Amino acid sequence: MKGNMKSIKIIWTSLLLSTLLLSACSDKKKPPVIAQAQSVVKYTCPMHPQIMEDHPGSCPICGMALVKKSGQASEGAGISLNTVLQPVNSNVISSVEAITPKKIETATEIHGDGYLDFDSRTFNNISARFSGRIEKLYIKYAFQEIHASQRIFDIYSPDIVTAQQDLIYLSKNSPQETGLINAARQKLSLLGLTSAQINQVIKTGKSFYSLPVYSAYEGHVHDVQHSQMGGAITEQSSQSFAANVPLSIREGMYVQKGQTLFNVVNPHQLWAIIKIAPSTVSGLKLNQQVKINLPDLPGKTINGKVNFIEPVLREADKSTSIRVYINNMDHALKVNNVVKATIQTGTASGLWIPKSALVDLGFTKVVWLKKGASYHAHQVFTGATNNNDIQIIKGLSLTDSLASNAQYLTDSESFIKTQGNE
Repeated sequence: MKGNMKSIKIIWTSLLLSTLLLSACSDKKKPPVIAQAQSVVKYTCPMHPQIMEDHPGSCPICGMALVKKSGQASEGAGISLNTVLQPVNSNVISSVEAITPKKIETATEIHGDGYLDFDSRTFNNISARFSGRIEKLYIKYAFQEIHASQRIFDIYSPDIVTAQQDLIYLSKNSPQETGLINAARQKLSLLGLTSAQINQVIKTGKSFYSLPVYSAYEGHVHDVQHSQMGGAITEQSSQSFAANVPLSIREGMYVQKGQTLFNVVNPHQLWAIIKIAPSTVSGLKLNQQVKINLPDLPGKTINGKVNFIEPVLREADKSTSIRVYINNMDHALKVNNVVKATIQTGTASGLWIPKSALVDLGFTKVVWLKKGASYHAHQVFTGATNNNDIQIIKGLSLTDSLASNAQYLTDSESFIKTQGNE
C-alpha cells in the first residue's frame, strides 16, 4: 500500500512540472500588448499622403495601390511625418550649418561704381570779339595744350582796321583832343588790342592788317563741334580725336562777333562721377570720406570726400550720382577711367548676419529659421551693409538660429512663402 502511494505522488509531481513548463513556453510565444500596439502598420497613397488606412487597398482618389507607411523610422530619426509633408517653398529639411545673429557696432560703407570726367568748373570759352576772317591759326588739333598769353590765331577785321585808322587820325591831326583820343584807345582795348599794340599803332602811324589774338586761359583745347562740356566723351567723338580729325575752325574762315571758337579745359582738375544704388542712398551725406580705386591702374588709390550730391535721379535705374573732386597735376588719370568707390558713412549697431544667410526677393528679404529638424522661411527687414555682412533691423532676435546659406535651401522652381505673404 505504501509503495502504491509513493508511485502516485511521483506521477502527480511529473504532471505538475510538465504543466508548468508548457505554460512558460506558451507565455514566451505571446507578444507583449505594447509591442503589438507599436507594430501597427499604416497604408498610404504615394500621390495623396493624406489618405491613411490600416489595411491594404486602393486610393479612393486616384486608384493607386496603397503602400505601407510605418513612420517608426522617421520618429526614430527625430523627424515627424507632418514635418516631411510640409510644402518645400516654406519649409525645408536640411543639415546645413545653422548660425545666430551677432549684435555688434561696426563701421558702415557704401560702395559704388563710376568714371572720371572733366571738371566743368574749369571750362572756358574763347569767342570772337568782332567779325572777321581767320588769317593764321596756331592751334591745329584737339586737346592741344595752350598757356595763358599764348598767341592762338590772327584775324582780319574791317572794324578793327577802321578803329585803328580813327586813332591814328586823331593822334596826328587833333592831339589836343585828349577825350576823343582816349575814347578811341578804349574802343580798341575793348576789341582785344593790348596797350602795347595800341601804343605801337600811335607810334608807327600804321594799323595792324591782321590782329593777333592771345589766350586768356590755360589748359587743353576742345573743338566746339566735338565739345565735351556737356558730359563724358562719347564713342564717336573719341574716335574722331583718335583719328586726328582737324579742328572745325580753319584758316580763311569768317567768324561772327560773339561766336565761340574754342573750349579750353584745365586737365589738372577732374571729378569722379559715382553711381549710388537707391537702397543705400539714405546713408549718403556731404563731406563723407571716399576711397577710390582704379582697376586700370592697380595699386592706385585716391582719397577724397563727397563734394556734391546730384539732386535728381537717373531715369534708367533711379540711382543717385555723386561727385568727388580730384587733382590731376601729374596727368596720370584719364577721362573715362572706370573707378570703384568706398564711402565711409559712419557706424551702426544692431543685429548682423552674413549676406549668404539672406535671400533677396526684391521687395521681400527672407531668411531660413531653424525649427527642430527643419528650416522655415521668415521675412526680415534690412538696413546698412558692410562688406559681407548686412544689418537686420526687424524680424530677428539674438537667440534665433538660421541657415548660414539661404540660397542653398531655396527651391528655384517655386515661390517662397512666408507668413503673411501667401
